[in-house]
Amino acid sequence: MASYEILPGDRYPHGATPREGGVNFSIFGLHATRAELLLYERPDSPDPFQVIGLDPELNKTFFSWHVFVQGLPIGISYTWRLAGPGETARTGFRFDPSKELLDPRARAITDHYWDRQAVSRDGEQGGPCSYRAMVVDDEAYDWAGDAPLNQPLEEAVIYEMHVGGFTRHPSSGVAHPGTFRGLIDKIPYLKSLGITHVELLPVMAFDEQDVPPAVAQKGLRNYWGYSSHSFFCPHPAYCVTPERGTHREEFREMVKALHQAGIGVILDVVFNHTSEGGNGGPTIHFKGLANPVFYHLDPGDLSRYRDYTGCGNTLNANHPIVADLLHDALIYWVKEFHVDGFRFDLASALCRGEDGHPLRNAPVLWAIELSDTLADTRIIAEAWDAAGLYQVGGFPGFRWREWNGRYRDAVRRFVRGDRGLLGEIATRVSGNSDLYAYAGRLPANSINFVTCHDGFTLHDLVSYNVKHNEANGEENRDGSNDNCSWNCGHEGDTHDPDILALRQRQAKNLVAILMLSQGVPMLLAGDEVLQTQRGNNNVYCQDNELSWFDWELVDRNAAMLRFVQGLIAFRQRHGSLRQPRFLDGKPAAGRSIPDIAWHGAKLGQPGWDDPHGQFLAYTLGGAQADDPHLHLLFNMGDTPQDAELPSSGEKVWHRVIDTSQQSPDDIRDPTAPAPELGSSCRIESRSVVVLEGR
Repeated sequence: MASYEILPGDRYPHGATPREGGVNFSIFGLHATRAELLLYERPDSPDPFQVIGLDPELNKTFFSWHVFVQGLPIGISYTWRLAGPGETARTGFRFDPSKELLDPRARAITDHYWDRQAVSRDGEQGGPCSYRAMVVDDEAYDWAGDAPLNQPLEEAVIYEMHVGGFTRHPSSGVAHPGTFRGLIDKIPYLKSLGITHVELLPVMAFDEQDVPPAVAQKGLRNYWGYSSHSFFCPHPAYCVTPERGTHREEFREMVKALHQAGIGVILDVVFNHTSEGGNGGPTIHFKGLANPVFYHLDPGDLSRYRDYTGCGNTLNANHPIVADLLHDALIYWVKEFHVDGFRFDLASALCRGEDGHPLRNAPVLWAIELSDTLADTRIIAEAWDAAGLYQVGGFPGFRWREWNGRYRDAVRRFVRGDRGLLGEIATRVSGNSDLYAYAGRLPANSINFVTCHDGFTLHDLVSYNVKHNEANGEENRDGSNDNCSWNCGHEGDTHDPDILALRQRQAKNLVAILMLSQGVPMLLAGDEVLQTQRGNNNVYCQDNELSWFDWELVDRNAAMLRFVQGLIAFRQRHGSLRQPRFLDGKPAAGRSIPDIAWHGAKLGQPGWDDPHGQFLAYTLGGAQADDPHLHLLFNMGDTPQDAELPSSGEKVWHRVIDTSQQSPDDIRDPTAPAPELGSSCRIESRSVVVLEGR
């Protein structure tokens, strides 16, 4: 291709911006002494057709290098090279003019030539091996009236899922497996399940080659995606034609289709670290642009990274430049892609100031909390990091929801059969007032879950006592050892009908308690059909049938699927399970029954001080005049219990849920007759029963 004429260009905005007559390029490079822009005709072109050296007198303003390339067409790929100060241990800078850098604000990227090992080596690169950004058309997308749904999270049932793994299994039957378009084909299934939001594991572009050497030697790669590098770009592997720069169009099609089905979209974002890793990691962009600006470094030796994430580096999120980048990225996904919310991985790392110490009022978190543009966007924190900062119940701000690890552990232990947890479990299922009420927060600040991508699936939680991660190539050292699980009498696969029946009952108990709890429930994709990972509780590198959604299970485990569908529908029918405020034991307006009353096997005797207690019952008064009262009974002991029942006024108690029963008696269709009860009720061992006053 012929070379193009250039003009000085503008410092704002950063990135590649098509304008009339050409394209403006701008990138952060405050400390750089020299900058070059490399232009490639195609994503797979081995060599640039033009290398533009920038003049610091004409092409640098404040902290930005910029140039306008006249007549440059859409579809061109590009990288940057920057030179600057050395002596890394003293300055912290890692400038290397031999390394090509990816634009951090790229809207579309190609990984055609990406070679993590080659880029990780110091010195001259042998041949093309870097990521490249693409110049994409900025024309408006036809949203056909779509907008973020702005659904109240209090009404939500969240479904955590992996875009690629949801349709990559041969049984999925979609035209484009493992892609955004493949997910569109499965929207009818999501709709039938009854969930209100999908929470997508990372979909911002990430490095699939970022795994330990021993893992890579087994032919495995980064599957989950917690190795982001480009915060403005959908992951190219989830696109059908990424070489054409269709990243944005394909992601928008998925969001629009989900919204048309009434399903909100929450993105799992990784702002705590990047795929550049530590000392031995590659230079992708931030290291080569301004390493001491973007990362936490050891002040005693600036060549070393402080690692609060367990991933080699920690993003210096409260530096003004970095905080602005992260805030802009969120706004971009809301305005340009209409997403409804974000879940922040290891969010407590974002609380750390530039010295690494936790800040009471971290600027980046409050900028997100108070942002006008993000005011209706759901923000969810994984309120801990890998260096011991644990903030469940105390994450900064008011609007932030939290993944409630304390809820997860309490419910797992209770259902496992641990004794003396009645007070703890009562607090968790009634809204976690001990964590949130004191600070003026609400039950919906708690995202309740019993399983998530990180750990055992529901099936494996009741089938394994210990993790079995040998397939990952790390000698079973990876993954958590503290799973609060129980194999029901046999480790792993078995044909024993009694053990299999107990496992299914335990799985139902866990999901039932989740859906009956105050707060916002989150369900892991595949749990509704008892997906197994064969005891592997850390499938981050298993992009294969071990972790993919097996669509044959929809028919094979149809009874479990029906039970979960029924639970979600039951929750949505009963406002008393979705209270916006904490329960106080007083009657709701116009009602005679308190909003909650605690019991044991005998009325009014919940046994808070019983060190062996495994039985809890409570009554929920209807939230509205036409909302029936509910009586919930949890028996996690090994023997049946006969429980007294409270008066239901003029109504009669009907047994509508019983996890000890087989389908369809485990959860009754709302139009079907249900067994009537008198003054007492038998609760079988290890079971959950719900009565409805009709």
